[in-house]
Amino acid sequence: MNAPPLLQARSVARRYAMRQGLLGRSVDVRAVDGVSLTVERGRTLGLVGESGSGKSTTGRLALGLEPPDDGDVLFNGTAIPPSGSPAWRAMRARMQMIYQDPLGALDRRLSILEQVREPYDIHGIGDPSGRDAMALALLQSVGLRSDQGTRYPHELSGGQRQRAVIARALATKPDLLVCDEPVSALDVSIQAQVVNLLVDIQQELGLGMLFISHDLKVVRQVSHRVAVMYLGRIVEEGEADLLLSNPAHPYTEALVSASPEPGRRARPRIVLQGDPPNPAARPSGCAFHPRCHAVRERCKAESPKLMPLPDGRLAACHVAHDQANFLKAAS
Repeated sequence: MNAPPLLQARSVARRYAMRQGLLGRSVDVRAVDGVSLTVERGRTLGLVGESGSGKSTTGRLALGLEPPDDGDVLFNGTAIPPSGSPAWRAMRARMQMIYQDPLGALDRRLSILEQVREPYDIHGIGDPSGRDAMALALLQSVGLRSDQGTRYPHELSGGQRQRAVIARALATKPDLLVCDEPVSALDVSIQAQVVNLLVDIQQELGLGMLFISHDLKVVRQVSHRVAVMYLGRIVEEGEADLLLSNPAHPYTEALVSASPEPGRRARPRIVLQGDPPNPAARPSGCAFHPRCHAVRERCKAESPKLMPLPDGRLAACHVAHDQANFLKAAS
């Protein structure tokens, strides 16, 4: 019998009440709208999209930090318990998050060593007398010196703080890391160091990762599969090399054109017009059609479903499926 996926989100949705204007009525906004994702052991799923597409909310749903209004999330085949329950806390030791802002993720009143040791104390890992040594060894494994453990977060650089956050996340030996824009606040040269560290850690420990980012250059470097979100829904998903080299959805095509891969001929730049629509007033049909360079009349009236293409990837696009059907008939 095959083992279940490490993480599986099944048609999850998350709604928030938003008031229209100062005295306007309250309406439900679907930040995440029927998203299904799978993260396998030892592999990374990159989740990309513009700000406001629902990526971070999806990450919080994946960890049980927020409950889905619809659908469910399974970790190792088991439904994630309610947040704050003893069963959830025990499961959370196996699922950790790396945040965008390392300074905000660390307690400025505690030394780095105290904060890396903290998960050992909370979960009762190891002998109390040996936990400092365990924390120091963990700091060294992510490239920090022993003396840096005695410092406070403001005394370290951004890259060093993020390494400390990664060390703290690894203390419980998790099976899953959810990385929410983990390098976007860092300088480009430091970004590469942290990304390489995450790749090395995954290869060494066999972790599954959900890597959330708007930066395709970083996602290309770390991901085995990529899912593209737009206005709370997945519009394309597939193996990273295939999706990023030959995008099927016009939105993915625009994102890839803005982030050419070194060593490959650059695609003509597709500039998206305007901002994403208001999620409280989704356009009819395909939500992307007001900004799409390949829009057809059908796109304005009929919402496309996320369905497989002949090459195995998934796409929610009438144009992509029409082109695939045409090529299949022509062959």
